[in-house]
Amino acid sequence: MSHHPNPTPSDDPRDIHFVVPQVHRLRSTWEVAGDDFDELLNVLHPSADESEGGDRPKVIIWADEEVMASSPRVAVIARLLARSGRVQLIGQPRGVPGGEVAKNSPAVIERLLAEIHDAGLDRRSYIIAIGGGAMLDASGYAAAIAHRGIRLVRIPTTTLAQADSGVGVKNAINYFGKKNWVGTFAVPWAVINDAGFLTTLPDRDFVCGFSEAVKVSLLKDPAEFDAITRDAASIARRDMSIACRVIASSCQLHLRHITHGGDPFETLEARPLDFGHWSAHRLEAMTDYAIRHGEAVGIGVALDCIYSSLVFGFPESDSLRVHHCLAELGLPLWDKALDDFDRVLSGLEEFRQHLGGRLTVTMLRGVGNPIDVHTIDMAAMREAGRRLRSLAQPSIKSAS
Repeated sequence: MSHHPNPTPSDDPRDIHFVVPQVHRLRSTWEVAGDDFDELLNVLHPSADESEGGDRPKVIIWADEEVMASSPRVAVIARLLARSGRVQLIGQPRGVPGGEVAKNSPAVIERLLAEIHDAGLDRRSYIIAIGGGAMLDASGYAAAIAHRGIRLVRIPTTTLAQADSGVGVKNAINYFGKKNWVGTFAVPWAVINDAGFLTTLPDRDFVCGFSEAVKVSLLKDPAEFDAITRDAASIARRDMSIACRVIASSCQLHLRHITHGGDPFETLEARPLDFGHWSAHRLEAMTDYAIRHGEAVGIGVALDCIYSSLVFGFPESDSLRVHHCLAELGLPLWDKALDDFDRVLSGLEEFRQHLGGRLTVTMLRGVGNPIDVHTIDMAAMREAGRRLRSLAQPSIKSAS
């Protein structure tokens, strides 16, 4: 992985620029708890210089409590690891709260760190984290700060995490009532995107991940946006062949940006993968995380598409296609928290503070044609909010 060596390049000979080599291991499987188990086993390298006869590495498994309750796959993976003879599995899988509960309580992180300590893990040990994006965030943060980094293998179990955050390099928890205020950048040792885990998702959580797929296709791949728009109803019906294709494409677009975009650790101003996120993060906090991240992102993308149409010439027809696509996927276009729109707008300043420097928000001139802007026309954004409410009116009435 390459990245921009310095956000403020200097010709001073005392300034030494260097690049830290990284490897991102992504595997896609249909049943990692069955025929595809070797894909997981083969990324768990021996602990002694990966040489023949090296020591068996220690491994612990953390899993989302709801996933453990709803799927036998976690227990099966543990049994297969124990029988392999290739690793030292320490104890049984340990449950971790799912959703934002995992990120809102420092007690969760303290417990995870205690488990790392009690298991005697070191930098050549492995933590296998199985769960949704929030649980992976908390697990990744604990793994990144223990011994300054323990090898983390993520097995995302939601469409949202498989399509987006699971392949990312961010780990964080919420603090001061703010999303992802405490965290690290750390490249996961490996990511296993397994389709089998998606089969037990509730419908609401299944469709959530596709807001991120819509987002990244709008930024980077017009043909993919066309395909998602065409197939939205089939995805909502859980046609797995289509859904998995879209997840794989979204994952690759996100991963390509991270590994070839020149700024994986966000040292520069632009943060294009956060299109639609300034309001999404604010909505999550305002609703005490009752709204799902994917739902909030869908609303944020819809809002910023309307704003882009009002201010930057993004074709209104494409903006309407976005709204239609999100609705066909089964995602909401409105939340009652948006009624306090001035409070939503305060998310712009929080967004700026989180990155630092001047405000930089990604908007669109066209599908596949993003731009970075540094000021927001508040009157136009309020108008975008009014138009979004009008577009969402039928779903608002049906929900009331």
